[in-house]
Amino acid sequence: MKFKNIMLAASAAAVMASCQGNKSASNEGNNFTVEGKFENATAKQVYLYELTEQEFVPRDTAELEKDGSFKFKGKVQEPTFYRIAMDQQNGIMLVLDSGKIKLAANAQDLNGTVNIEGSEDSELFQQLNKLVNESRMKQVELEQRFNKAMQEGNEAEAENIRQEYLVLQRSVKDFIAQHPGSVVSAFGTASLIDPVNDFAFADSMATLFSQNIPDSKYTTMLNERLKPYRSTAIGQTAPDFALATPEGDTKSLSSLRGKYVLIDFWASWCGPCRKENPNVVKMYNKYKNKGAGFEIFGVSLDQSRDKWLAAIEKDQLTWPHVSDLKGWESSAAQLYNVTAIPQTVLLDPEGKIIAKGLRGEDLENKLASLLK
Repeated sequence: MKFKNIMLAASAAAVMASCQGNKSASNEGNNFTVEGKFENATAKQVYLYELTEQEFVPRDTAELEKDGSFKFKGKVQEPTFYRIAMDQQNGIMLVLDSGKIKLAANAQDLNGTVNIEGSEDSELFQQLNKLVNESRMKQVELEQRFNKAMQEGNEAEAENIRQEYLVLQRSVKDFIAQHPGSVVSAFGTASLIDPVNDFAFADSMATLFSQNIPDSKYTTMLNERLKPYRSTAIGQTAPDFALATPEGDTKSLSSLRGKYVLIDFWASWCGPCRKENPNVVKMYNKYKNKGAGFEIFGVSLDQSRDKWLAAIEKDQLTWPHVSDLKGWESSAAQLYNVTAIPQTVLLDPEGKIIAKGLRGEDLENKLASLLK
């Protein structure tokens, strides 16, 4: 999983930094005050944006005094993410609730050290964002070391690096799990956790948020995000679908019951898919007749029938294939919330989902344990 920079992801929302304050018309809610100071500031104004579901919305404007100080006052219905910025590129994320917040930062480096007092959630967010940034940089280093180890054929070193990577992935999840009563953790789960490969963790956190902060908009946001994945979570019976085969017939997923089945979402235009195919062919030939039996159900996200069929023939993919030739609009891909390929879903002989996202060595180890 690629780590995301929350600050950068939030800053990418469409905003108009020159917009003047559109203060909330409601007089209800909790009063908040933000007293800040930007060292080395050259701007004349600072803007307050509310993070909605889709974008940052301008809420207020304050004058920057000669010493870089400024103040915002307003009302908020519940703990909510806001952004304080002087332009469209840089800003500081805060969680505003009732009470007074004091902050200080260098205007020339708003992504650097930010001192915040009076808001535990805002402090937690800064900690989480720092952890994510450090994890992202460490991931780049690990990827470089891993590639070097593989090129040199040093499998022991590659495995050590892989274990470091797994620990690195857990660091963000551990932080989130340690703060189950914070909107920061709810927001972080919805923003950072992969609902496909880490569904169990995300769903368990959603349960805790529903208990601890049931009325939070971020709990609702997370539950809405996870809703379409619950039907395809590990342990669920795989939703059935039927699509056209290369021969023009229709074949359903349920027709393969009785064997272990790997649903393989791929496409002729997908470089990583085509690169992986020789290994999948070897695994298929090795395990297809072992134990309860193993089958692959290839679901193509192609739009060109000719290119789809040519890829099947060239890569010698001898298992069943289907496609509705609708690309990313494939009904099967949408049913299984496929947003990137290659993507795999492994089913047991009863049609229950037992693993997702397995490729390469991980897939072969899983098959070896199932099909002795």
